[in-house]
Amino acid sequence: MSKQPIPVLLDGDPGHDDAMAWMLAAASPALKILSVTSCSGNQTIEKTTYNALRVMALLGINAPMAMGGTPMLGKEMPVPAVHGASGLDGADLPEPKQAPVDLPAVELMAQVIRSSPDPVTIVPTGPLTNVAALFAAHPELKSRVERISLMGGGIAHGNWTPAAEFNILVDPEAADMVYRSGVPIVMAGLDVTEKAMLMPSDFDRIRAVGGKVSTVIADLLEFFFQFHKSLGYPGCTIHDAVAVAYLYAPELFTGTDMYVAVETGGRYTRGATIGDVHNLWGKAPNAHVLTGVDREGFADLFVEAVSHWKED
Repeated sequence: MSKQPIPVLLDGDPGHDDAMAWMLAAASPALKILSVTSCSGNQTIEKTTYNALRVMALLGINAPMAMGGTPMLGKEMPVPAVHGASGLDGADLPEPKQAPVDLPAVELMAQVIRSSPDPVTIVPTGPLTNVAALFAAHPELKSRVERISLMGGGIAHGNWTPAAEFNILVDPEAADMVYRSGVPIVMAGLDVTEKAMLMPSDFDRIRAVGGKVSTVIADLLEFFFQFHKSLGYPGCTIHDAVAVAYLYAPELFTGTDMYVAVETGGRYTRGATIGDVHNLWGKAPNAHVLTGVDREGFADLFVEAVSHWKED
């Protein structure tokens, strides 16, 4: 008997690696996308919403989409040096085929979770603003969430400050609420995502598949690589895609359970994710922290995924 697909809510700030993550989700028969929501992160909320709709049009994602919010306490932190002025530079994406629904992201998420016959998995690939707001407004829905498979944080180090990874740093208060929510978390942080790399030879394999999607994905990778190359990376770290790939190819990853706390203050450590590696706090784990990846197998997922649209 075939396994039922996992119902997922995609929440992100596209962003090149968000687009890659959503491509993996849209291609996989193991996942069923119930809704899409945007958050402020890589670019302003207006730009990430527009980008989300363009990615949905490219991939043929047929689901309601809603605009989310901005960080709970801090300001927006667009990073045009990484993702370009649009937040998704480097490729010819189609114009949106739909408009956001007339609901805040939190209310769309709540509506979808309530109506789903099965518990849902939330896949946040940007700051955790919307997820925290959902749990604050509708705590009764936590029990309807199977897990949160997120990209964010890093146990060993940060990437935007020495201590903090970008997604968590943008909205530490939201991340703190989510990590203390009691909902099971799979954490795809820098400990694994910096190993989840696509090389220029992988870009060529993706482009060789043919079709509109493979061309756009290859173009996005070429653009994204320029930033990574300037930092000395041999390829692109596709951070956000790990949060999706784990859901249907967990055999590619290794990890460990631990308690993770989020620092919301601290002169040097705001936004840090502190993993109790040695269980010194004696608290039950609240996250499965991914630490290793089969890089070649991860790259193969992308080639297989773009083949879904080969004839387009």
